[in-house]
Amino acid sequence: MADTVKDKEVRFQLKKVTTEQFAVIESAYDRKNEKVDLDVGIKFGIDKEHRIVASFVSAQFKQNVSVFLKVEVAGHFEIEEGAWNSFVEDDSVVIPKGFASHLVMLTIGTLRGVLHCKTENTEFNKFLLPAVNVAAMIPNDVILKQD
Repeated sequence: MADTVKDKEVRFQLKKVTTEQFAVIESAYDRKNEKVDLDVGIKFGIDKEHRIVASFVSAQFKQNVSVFLKVEVAGHFEIEEGAWNSFVEDDSVVIPKGFASHLVMLTIGTLRGVLHCKTENTEFNKFLLPAVNVAAMIPNDVILKQD
């Protein structure tokens, strides 16, 4: 795949998907209470040796303060060497916000699929991840320190 960042094409490919967390806590779910809150979180990681950027997306469905359904998925994307080198600045890797947002959107789609598969044929399958405003979650370039 390719994405355009600041007039440069970034070639990358999805190398791996991991389900980092999945849990249904039935005892925390109140079937009579229709009010459900959703928290969505994102974070990033890098593997500089393999030029991998990992995009982690988590979703927690809860009632009051009790989480009853949680899922976290990561997409591990290998970045083409030239693009990777353009991201490296001193002791950091700077991922342009547009490209970071693109990786998160791909991971969100994957999370939706994992959530569906893991809850299929259960009463929890009705809990879907709605549209997410990724631009609001990534207002700036993502700066990751290299070890």
